Amino acid sequence: MVAAACGGDDSSSGSSGNASGNTIDAGVKAGVEAALNGGATTAPGGASTTTAAVPQPTSIDAWEALWAKQRDAIVKRITDNKWGKSADGKTLTGPAGFTIDLSKCPAGWSDTEGLTDTSMKVGLSLAQSGNYAEYNNYSKSMKVLFDYYGSKGAFKDVNGKTRTIDFITKDDGYDAARTIPNVDELLDSEKVFAVWTLGSPSSLKTYDKINQRCVIHPEAITAHAAWGDPVNHPWTTGAPNLSYSSEAILWGSFLEDHLGEFPTDRKIKVAALVVNNDFGKLYDGSFKAFVAQSAKLKDRIDYSTETIEAAAPTVTDPMTTLGAKGPDVFIAMVAATPCTQAVTEAAQNGMHDAVKYLFQPITCAGTTFVKKEKVGGDGSASNNWWIVNSGTKDLTDKAFQADAYVMWVRQQLQAAGLDPNSSSLLSGGVILSWTFVQSLLIADQLPGGLTRTNLILAQRSLDMTHPMFIDGVRFHMDGNKDAYFIEGGQYQQWDSAQQTWVPKSKVIDLDGQSKNCAWNATAGVCG
Repeated sequence: MVAAACGGDDSSSGSSGNASGNTIDAGVKAGVEAALNGGATTAPGGASTTTAAVPQPTSIDAWEALWAKQRDAIVKRITDNKWGKSADGKTLTGPAGFTIDLSKCPAGWSDTEGLTDTSMKVGLSLAQSGNYAEYNNYSKSMKVLFDYYGSKGAFKDVNGKTRTIDFITKDDGYDAARTIPNVDELLDSEKVFAVWTLGSPSSLKTYDKINQRCVIHPEAITAHAAWGDPVNHPWTTGAPNLSYSSEAILWGSFLEDHLGEFPTDRKIKVAALVVNNDFGKLYDGSFKAFVAQSAKLKDRIDYSTETIEAAAPTVTDPMTTLGAKGPDVFIAMVAATPCTQAVTEAAQNGMHDAVKYLFQPITCAGTTFVKKEKVGGDGSASNNWWIVNSGTKDLTDKAFQADAYVMWVRQQLQAAGLDPNSSSLLSGGVILSWTFVQSLLIADQLPGGLTRTNLILAQRSLDMTHPMFIDGVRFHMDGNKDAYFIEGGQYQQWDSAQQTWVPKSKVIDLDGQSKNCAWNATAGVCG
């Protein structure tokens, strides 16, 4: 059963580049190089940052005041530029050339479907069972914030309609074949105002249909580069997160930065555990592409992988195979349960002590994938693992327990009967729901009030201070010019004694440097 689930490709691709044809985003690469500045990932304060840090508010009231001011500025920008739906209802315009031809929407399409005078229907298909069930924590904290603002009467639009969010979730078990009928049901039976999806495979299988139906597909819960496509998929925005392809650039840049630490009489062995789906393939292809174009690495890296299926019960066999290769560097290109399994297997098969650098993926950022309660014993199995984090604040990490917004959110979760220490993914739900809430509050104040077109216009115009990101991370989207909310990250290393992720660089902010991505599913590359 395990053997069937785990198939290795044993691809020693050192200088052969990338079979999928992936290329490296030159803007992101240049931004990373400038930030790292020739050697900056060994101690806090070593790297430069492209965005000056500013003091964040120290109370929830101060936060709310700041957001209100920022929302007013966004509404003013939109109205001053006369962006929005045209008088004939055929075109939506927005910043930086953003436009949607509404005449191509289906017959009978409604800009307000899913809305009543008192509620809005919002649907989400995600894993609530199986290996990826922990990601259901996203929906739990999302509902808490939705209910909080709804109970306050915050969603009151210019037409005097005050609404709450009717949040409908459906389990797909992280199986795209189950996501498709879930999305169909949300669109056709529930007739939701907006629909969310989780996971690259599921989102890629459904975002064409959602866009063709002219329905809001906000913050697809995945960091695939494909969501940065405002021209061909204008109704889809990606989650506030560093993209997987940019993360791969940061892995490669790290190796360039630490090249002098490895023997020169042989190639550097890099091993990766790769989930066999769309997001794993993007990780793998992007890393290969970086190595192929790197003058420093292309002749120095011996890269091998083992793949697993998303439903694989264990990672023992592929990790054993990778460990036998004697790697110098290991990268987990997986998510959910396999992240923790990779840590425990590496400790048991000797990789933890023998491998110089081990990396967890951004999909498993947070403490609860590596804390001692998960990996067992004294927690030393996860000690010194590295990660590239988008700069998110983790509700479970003691480093943020004095943060005003984190304290407030923890109180809200506790009041709703949730343990804020139970999962780092509750933090992800807060990140997503805060973004959606602010978008709704902006859309409510635009001419015509809350509509699908006003909501996507609000998202494409967002430029605010997100309370769940550390200083130096800009939260920003700008029509066709900048299609990613977050572009940047920070190298961190796990300290098992302190049970916290320790920063090993300043924030590397790449805001505005990622190219848009018209995803070519056949070739597996951005067009």
